[in-house]
Amino acid sequence: MRTTVMSSRKVASAKARRAEGVRAAAANGADAVPAAWPGTCKVPDNYTKRTTPKPISILGCTGSIGTQTLDICREHPESFEVKALSAGSNVDLLMDQIKEFKPELVSIKETKVAELREALSAAKSDLGGYAPEIAAGVDGMCEVAAFPSVEATVTGIVGCAGLTPTVAAIKAGKDICLANKETLIAGGPFVLPLAKEHGINILPADSEHSALFQCIQGLPEGGLRRIILTASGGAFRDWDVERLKTAKVSDALKHPNWDMGKKITIDSATLMNKGLEVIEAHYLYGTSYDDIEIVIHPQSIIHSMVETADSSVLAQLGWPDMRLPILYTLSWPERIMTSEETWPRLDFIEMGDLTFRKPDNKKYPSMDIAYAAGRAGGTMTGVLSAANEQAVEAFLNEQIGYLDIFKHVEKACEAHQNDLVAAPTLEDIVHYDQWARDFVAEQTGSKVPQIA
Repeated sequence: MRTTVMSSRKVASAKARRAEGVRAAAANGADAVPAAWPGTCKVPDNYTKRTTPKPISILGCTGSIGTQTLDICREHPESFEVKALSAGSNVDLLMDQIKEFKPELVSIKETKVAELREALSAAKSDLGGYAPEIAAGVDGMCEVAAFPSVEATVTGIVGCAGLTPTVAAIKAGKDICLANKETLIAGGPFVLPLAKEHGINILPADSEHSALFQCIQGLPEGGLRRIILTASGGAFRDWDVERLKTAKVSDALKHPNWDMGKKITIDSATLMNKGLEVIEAHYLYGTSYDDIEIVIHPQSIIHSMVETADSSVLAQLGWPDMRLPILYTLSWPERIMTSEETWPRLDFIEMGDLTFRKPDNKKYPSMDIAYAAGRAGGTMTGVLSAANEQAVEAFLNEQIGYLDIFKHVEKACEAHQNDLVAAPTLEDIVHYDQWARDFVAEQTGSKVPQIA
């Protein structure tokens, strides 16, 4: 079944955009996708407190999410055991991780296998006879994701490259510690029914979605009324719209609160990260797009909020530190005692005032684009994400200007209207992800990164 979605800039008003989105969603059956946690979360009746470390695997072990996950494993060896690791091309860092955590299986980019074998051979005396099994490429990532002895897989690979191994983990019955946005943004219509079929939990590791997940613990059915996603506002929250015409890469990378990778830092500046999180929230919690809001919260202390049916508002607070949501996704439904030295406790006096402001749609056009794509559903959300990733890459390489990011993303979504697939297969999702990257690459003169 195919349908179309109007570009947000071609709709005269917010009311018209909403009506168009509702019609599109009704046409393509987007609301038929089962939510991961439909407005509530309850601890399974048969759950018993763990007495042994939880065995895990990590996709993207040398990236930001992966290294922070390993920081947690290092500090809490009584709670977590690393069984399998998947890296991209950073052989040196992977070797350090191999020496410390001694995983049974490691995977790396195919072109780096020989270098890794040489490094392992050179470190033979240090390893004391231990050596992990080596796998490579997409197949290797899938082996790590579905490693037999693990209970949960941390998905820290950026982009649609993480989708195939995540599907492998789900089919193998592993809980997903979800740090890869594309799993739901692009793959939601396929992944969520698959997760339901295999009876696995999708546990959000993103700070905002972890906050929401924590807030809905124990809510009664029908108790969730509204989701409020907080945003720092990124590097340009205090810039006026006219000044954005002169924005440079170095300006966009100056995030006021968080220490993150380049791509997500740019997404924070454009607020596309929040637009993508709106789509994730819809898939995770089954909340209508009409009931998901974005608010600028410069201090990044409240990580997101839920309003309940009786108008109460529940919020999750903490210092800006990605380790906390990662820890909770690993330990759920338990809470692990942390050290005050390495996990500073929230001091309300030191925290000071908390302020909020309405996001400016003219400064952040990505919001309208993302809501329109979300309401269209199907493959449109994956096209949005992939086009954005390619446009951000072109901006980071100084091939396009800052404001051009929005233009190229919107052009890709417009071009996809007549080909939108409402109930995509995994092959459809991967195909249109690649199509969107190629479309933007052609427009910008940028190169499309190779997955494995």
